[in-house]
Amino acid sequence: MNPKLARLGLIVLATVALLVMPLVAQQFGNAWVRIIDTALLYILLALGLNIVVGYAGLLDLGYVAFYAVGAYLFALLASPQLTDNFPAIAAMYPDGLHAALWVVIPLGALLAGLTGLLLGAPTLKLRGDYLAIVTLGFGEIIRVFLNNLEQPINITNGPRGIGPIDSITLFGWDLGKKWDLFGLDIPSVTNHYYLFLAVVVFAVLICRRLERSRIGRAWMAIREDEVAARAMGIHTRNLKLLAFGIGATFGGVSGVLFAGFQGFVSPESFALQESVMIVAMVVLGGMGHLPGVMVGALLLAALPEALRYVADPLQHLTDGRLDASILRQLLIALAMIGIMLARPRGLWPAPDNAR
Repeated sequence: MNPKLARLGLIVLATVALLVMPLVAQQFGNAWVRIIDTALLYILLALGLNIVVGYAGLLDLGYVAFYAVGAYLFALLASPQLTDNFPAIAAMYPDGLHAALWVVIPLGALLAGLTGLLLGAPTLKLRGDYLAIVTLGFGEIIRVFLNNLEQPINITNGPRGIGPIDSITLFGWDLGKKWDLFGLDIPSVTNHYYLFLAVVVFAVLICRRLERSRIGRAWMAIREDEVAARAMGIHTRNLKLLAFGIGATFGGVSGVLFAGFQGFVSPESFALQESVMIVAMVVLGGMGHLPGVMVGALLLAALPEALRYVADPLQHLTDGRLDASILRQLLIALAMIGIMLARPRGLWPAPDNAR
């Protein structure tokens, strides 16, 4: 068989499967579609972090900060928060702030990218553990900042969070509402699935082009040996900043989509545990390899929900002496340890690192 035809056939089958997946999953309950939606958001986050960690070799433990920047930007521009607390803004927008998604996504990407540059600029000379500690502190600073920015001027509403946030609307199509398409019910979670899928596919194409570009090869050279890369004439400073900036834009876009999907944001959604989980997705799947990163993100996003059906019965068997949430985390940790022992390079490593 012609390899090109076989590849085309595989792409067509994968496209059909992805389009039909939520329609099949919603027959078993909208909760399963919501899990897939959340997994797609994590895939987008993992793709962004893979640029920083997988391509450039910069360990970033504060990546969730860019996620928070995008989410809070959409929350402020599509909720009553600013109009309720600032009379001047209320006078300018008597009907309230209702920014469109196509406006907020570029703004979220730009703001997150600038935040990434601010993080990267003072850390250019740091490597390894030292860089990880600084980025971890940056992520916590953003979370604490959002948690306390309600006094003396209430901007983020502190730990109470911001809501309700407008649902996402595209070309007059409100994704937060249930639609009837040719007699088939399309719930809001399925509407969001198709939007998230389109964004993820676009992000994969961008990452693929970056990986094969001169910039991507320069990042990989820096990852393997920064001193040798500098000796070969690669401008390591600018390329590191570029990695931080581009990677952060993915986090900002994902945050915008998350805020519109949830309809509410609070600092609790952007804790250190989220950053660690995103790093684990990249490492578990295979750093620097797009299919592996997506598999790792899908696995770790869906595994906690799947293990819920294992942890709850075990809790009942012990008459409630075991907490289901703690048991679920224990099972996730054991699964991750087992996978890393069996596949130390990741579930689907890059061909050069497969051995």
